[in-house]
Amino acid sequence: MADYDDFDLDRSTSQAWQQFGERLSEVISMIDPGGSLWVGTMSSNDDRSPFLTFSCSDAEGHYVLLAQASSNEELGDRFQLTTAQLAEMGELGWIAPNDACEGRGNRLQFLANQEQSGLMADLAVRTLRDVFGVQHPVFLAPDQLAEVLQCSAEPLLASLADRDQGCLMPRDQRELDELVTRELRSLFGHEPLRDEVGDVAIRVGSTVVFVRSTPDARELVLFAVLVHDVDGRSRAMEVINDLNVESRYGRFALHRDKVFVSMSLLVPPFVPEHLAEGLRTMSRLADAIDDRLADRLRGRTTFPTAE
Repeated sequence: MADYDDFDLDRSTSQAWQQFGERLSEVISMIDPGGSLWVGTMSSNDDRSPFLTFSCSDAEGHYVLLAQASSNEELGDRFQLTTAQLAEMGELGWIAPNDACEGRGNRLQFLANQEQSGLMADLAVRTLRDVFGVQHPVFLAPDQLAEVLQCSAEPLLASLADRDQGCLMPRDQRELDELVTRELRSLFGHEPLRDEVGDVAIRVGSTVVFVRSTPDARELVLFAVLVHDVDGRSRAMEVINDLNVESRYGRFALHRDKVFVSMSLLVPPFVPEHLAEGLRTMSRLADAIDDRLADRLRGRTTFPTAE
């Protein structure tokens, strides 16, 4: 049985949004009057994609937060919001602009006291996820994701900080997870999104790769879900067997109706460059094959590539 056999993508994604929302709430609760934050979504071409902005003002001693959602006048053709989407935003609590905020075009707005940052963060998550269709927080614009998830805390395990950074020997799973967190923080500039099970979600290319440590701290498993709702297990097994013969790196497997690709990195020692190279390899594998594999198996990819 694979080390990721119990993996639940829906659960992991839900927890990632919850974690993002909690951190967003913390960030906007500390915006000073005159300060602002922009959270954008990613686009595969030059079309301007949806975004949210947050700003703070001092209204007679009260700090008031203003959230605004990009208007259709600011979006590319591929990202124009439909009548149904605009209606859904109205149901979530967004309102039409008023004279209190001039010069903002037709952006929808939401006002709240700064003490209600949690309410505003929840609105932002529901808008990004349910209306704008962002499948996972890692698909938000990288610089703004980094700003929201930035963590200034140093690794807590002082014993690790004193060891040779090129070849580290974690003594248990906790130490190994700390080393992974520190390396990913260095690679991407922000705290990684880790769910309750301990899986870390990372966007590499158009793919989300998950990293999981084993309980004995002797292995890191990198894996991604390539295809869902596979039609015909016998046919799928034939295709997967061929892939495993052809692939130098990565192992393909069918679990229930999903096709996974995985790679194992042996630990100890923990070598940071091995993790970085493993992520690059997984990205190349997934980007090269997921759409074609979904077509052959009459399934669907996890995160469809935008045209």
